[in-house]
Amino acid sequence: MAEVGAPFSAQGPRLPLWPSLDQRLVWVVMATALLGLVMVASASISMAEQATGDPFYFFKRQIFFALLGLGMALAMVQVPLATWERAGPGLLLAALGLLVLVLIPGVGREVNGAVRWIPLGVFNLQVAEVVKVLLALYLAGFLVRRQQQLRTSMAAFLVPVLISAACAFLLLLQPDFGTALMLMALAVGLLYLAGAPLWRFAALVGVLAAAAAALVVYSPYRWARVTAFMDPWSDPFNTGFQLTQSLIAIGRGDWLGVGLGGSVQKLFYLPEAHTDFVFSVLAEELGWVGVVAVVLLFAYIVWRAMAMGWQCHRHQLPFAGYLAWAVGLSVGLQAFINMGVATGLLPTKGLTLPLFSYGGSSALATGAMIGLLLRCGYELAQARAEGRRPEEDRA
Repeated sequence: MAEVGAPFSAQGPRLPLWPSLDQRLVWVVMATALLGLVMVASASISMAEQATGDPFYFFKRQIFFALLGLGMALAMVQVPLATWERAGPGLLLAALGLLVLVLIPGVGREVNGAVRWIPLGVFNLQVAEVVKVLLALYLAGFLVRRQQQLRTSMAAFLVPVLISAACAFLLLLQPDFGTALMLMALAVGLLYLAGAPLWRFAALVGVLAAAAAALVVYSPYRWARVTAFMDPWSDPFNTGFQLTQSLIAIGRGDWLGVGLGGSVQKLFYLPEAHTDFVFSVLAEELGWVGVVAVVLLFAYIVWRAMAMGWQCHRHQLPFAGYLAWAVGLSVGLQAFINMGVATGLLPTKGLTLPLFSYGGSSALATGAMIGLLLRCGYELAQARAEGRRPEEDRA
């Protein structure tokens, strides 16, 4: 039997890369991305025409960003996962370095009071998007190295928590509360899936919930968002403006929508219609049917990632397993938060909808994660071709 965690052995033929990828996942991701391109074109057309004179300005740029994301996915799927596993500590240092770099005056770009971007000429790189990928790779490797100690040692349990908390703290300095919260949720989810004792997991969730509540209560603008979320109609033209406009858009969509391109709310009523609230425009134009279709597309991607992670563990590929889980948790959490904000289930956060929202950083990060997930599937197929027998299911 092959050594646990070894990427390949000489027990079977080496599979060709492209035919061995998860074809259903590829097609679902492509369908989601193409629908996202259509919605960016529709949601941004009026804003683009007013700002640039070209109604398809943002659409053209989004096509470029989508091609960048595709290129990133193609590059990531070529790299053996063992390479990323060995590079884990270096990737963590790179993530921390980027989070510090963006805070240096003159390096980071400030937009609406937040310093989250590093100008790259073609587009502004949002550091948090890169950090999500780098941290997921590091955590997957750490959990492989400390899998046994994680169940018995408090120190092994706290290390990924403290590292994620350090990244979250640097994100709060930007400030970026939404991504900081998501990084901590990613770490907690991976620790739970890795088999951390339930009482430690429960204690950690309690501490994080208390910390998040304190950050909200003692921050005036975050508290204003929470109060607006609780009753947006009490101040629909100020603190509740974003949510009320989003709810109006969703309500107008009804069952079948008003038709592609027929949204009224995108005509300078709904803020950030092509980025944070593209889901609201989709709901208005494609209705309940379109919303369900998008939810099902994301549900399939997340389900496939989680199922693939479990199968990787059973076939003695723990790094691939944790990485697939990290991708599933990251994409699923971000999609859930974005849709939750648009529908009024969650307070306003500045998180984009993967594969939909306009932006180069999101396209690159999502492409990287999809590429890593496809690589996990390829190495799983290779392990099966080598004759690795799956372990018996464990409770």
